[in-house]
Amino acid sequence: MKRSPIALLMILLTLLVAACGAPAAPSPTRPLVATTAPTAAAATTLNVFAAASLTDAFKVIAPAFEAAHPGVKIVYNFAGAQQLAAQINEGAPADVFASANKKQIDVVIASSKIISGTAQIFVRNRLVVITSKANPAGITSLKDLAKPGLKLIFEAKAVPAGQYSLDFLTKASKLPEYTAAYSPTVMANVVSYEDNVRSVLSKIALGEGDAGIVYTTDAATDVEHIGTITIPDELNVVAVYPIAPLVESKVPDLAKAFVAYVLSPEGQQVLVKYGFLLP
Repeated sequence: MKRSPIALLMILLTLLVAACGAPAAPSPTRPLVATTAPTAAAATTLNVFAAASLTDAFKVIAPAFEAAHPGVKIVYNFAGAQQLAAQINEGAPADVFASANKKQIDVVIASSKIISGTAQIFVRNRLVVITSKANPAGITSLKDLAKPGLKLIFEAKAVPAGQYSLDFLTKASKLPEYTAAYSPTVMANVVSYEDNVRSVLSKIALGEGDAGIVYTTDAATDVEHIGTITIPDELNVVAVYPIAPLVESKVPDLAKAFVAYVLSPEGQQVLVKYGFLLP
């Protein structure tokens, strides 16, 4: 049937109102993007292989160098110089080598891991005889090292301090007051050969031996448990310490900067504080 114009108008108005009032279709949601806080840049590692006798002084040098080179972290490997040279030649990642003698630097130079002529002497050191503070064996002089029945602890011959100790005994044996029997008699009292000076120092401090020979700088680190007997200049051996950057260093500029810092007035001041002699 026909609808009146008014009825049609009402139908249209109803449809229009319904369309306007209908809820809008939900808009598609965007996937949430995970956000993470920015992480700090990883520190650049500088691997320094250093003779055990340098432990205390180099541990003081590290924070000063790091402060001057933000983002750099020094990682030390302290051991006998002969051990360090062997590790480097076997491929251990090292950027700087600080030895307690020239011989071990030359070992690394021979393998082309250090350029000949780049090693520099940065400090010197001297030998001293040490006893435990209690000193039950009553050792008061260098001649007493030849007393029968003593328990002496030395570094192995391959260790720089071990060779220096043999050099001292050889010098003494040439003097009439010691006689040629001095060196072999002293060596007969050696009950243990250690891989580094810190091991000798520790064992004597603990009373595991009657006496040993270390550097003066090592003896100075434990005056509470160690007594010392001076080796006079004519018998002493002055140890020289060379330092050099490694050819295969992944951070060659930093390696050279560390060597330069050790040789700088600031670095030398720290080393002198710990008893080392200037070059």
